[in-house]
Amino acid sequence: MKIGIISDTHDDMSNTNRAIDIFKESNVEAVFHAGDIISPPIILEFKRLTDLGIKFFGIFGNNDGEKQGLKAMFKQINGNFLGDEGKIDIDNLRIGIYHGQDLKKKQRMIDSGKFDIFIYGHTHTREPQEEKLDYQGKTLVLNPGSAHRAEKSLMSDRPYFKDPSVLIFDTISKEIKFHYL
Repeated sequence: MKIGIISDTHDDMSNTNRAIDIFKESNVEAVFHAGDIISPPIILEFKRLTDLGIKFFGIFGNNDGEKQGLKAMFKQINGNFLGDEGKIDIDNLRIGIYHGQDLKKKQRMIDSGKFDIFIYGHTHTREPQEEKLDYQGKTLVLNPGSAHRAEKSLMSDRPYFKDPSVLIFDTISKEIKFHYL
């Protein structure tokens, strides 16, 4: 099964819809959103996938303040809202998902041995850097990077949002492919 992984959309409607197009074209059967959605209308866009029978899972990120509205929108589109973190079984794989803002908690989850795959966001940096599998112990760790368009602060030398990307993971072949938005 192919799964799509997205994070840190931060209300970027255009890139969110580009990501949804990539997920449709890639014939994914499930999509995971690793948080920092921001506002409920972004979730409504994923109805394009759930109407096709594609499963949609999501969690809160540290910037998701409108929690009741996000939960309600997930319900409206027949998505699966998991709260602050989630545990899902797909294709005999135990998948953990957490936004990643608490670094110690994130590492405890990875090191727990409970997950075959661990998905997180928050850093706006994809992991692995190359399209080679990156295991920590027995756990494959995946971060799609930020889906928000690239932007640079006028007050910093570092870009706040880097090259926007999403990730496709094949649960059978264990291949990963990043797609730039």
